Amino acid sequence: MFDLRYHVASLAAVFFALVVGILVGVALASHGLGSAERRHLQDELNNAHAQIDQLYSAAQEYKVGKAFVSSAYQAVMTNRLRDEHVAVLFVGPRRQGLSTAVTTTLSDAGATRVRMRAISVPINADTVDGALAKRSALASFAVGGNRFVNIGRELADEFVSGGSTPLWDALEGQLVEERIGGARQPADAVVVVRTAAPQTRHATAQLLGGLFGELANLSTPVVGVEFRGTFPSAVPTYKRYGLSSVDDADIPIGRVALAVLLSPDRVSGHYGLRNDIDDAILPPIPPVTSATTPGG
Repeated sequence: MFDLRYHVASLAAVFFALVVGILVGVALASHGLGSAERRHLQDELNNAHAQIDQLYSAAQEYKVGKAFVSSAYQAVMTNRLRDEHVAVLFVGPRRQGLSTAVTTTLSDAGATRVRMRAISVPINADTVDGALAKRSALASFAVGGNRFVNIGRELADEFVSGGSTPLWDALEGQLVEERIGGARQPADAVVVVRTAAPQTRHATAQLLGGLFGELANLSTPVVGVEFRGTFPSAVPTYKRYGLSSVDDADIPIGRVALAVLLSPDRVSGHYGLRNDIDDAILPPIPPVTSATTPGG
């Protein structure tokens, strides 16, 4: 994949080769050199010129490659998620970079973000129980050893289905750190972004386990995403609960993978640049069948 670092390195190498060429040329112009020294310096100059030619060729390849990647990205993404409604769930605070990458992906593929929720973890088990106990219709969620698993499952169902969301409404003050968009519109797909550290507190771990497990059981595509080099990575967690994942959403190839996994084509798996990724960098890319011709 062509990137800025490669371009900068190429330019630096060209500059270095030019400096070498100048120095060798100055030395050749000096008097008093023997024929052997002159031949050696001439060889150095020839090598420097050859290196300059190679690096200029590499720079041209970079420009062509960058243009090709841009064109291919547009061709692959255009209308891939046309008319799809996608909900985004942050487990932990919403990070601007990740949020922008997801929003860019949806926009480039023709989708609409119907809502975003960022939930605060770890949760306070007592305040969650108290908030639910005050509402007779939800009091059953405040009792039992698996109550937080059940809460997580119900939150997942409401988040995807939309419409009436009594549990999300009841736990707004205890759970929701940030919200954008309403709850009414059903979601055709879901993006999950874990920005918080892995949770070990019993109640929080149960709630997230119920949430992730239920999302994986739904017919809606659900994809967990992160940036390259994220530590600790959430990919093992997504794998454990059966959610698809993309670990390089900060670059175009990752955004393509995300769009494909969110599409109704039902492609699934784990994709990206991590060494332990089970599948590949990119999933198989089905043709876009919903696109219309210009003016059609």
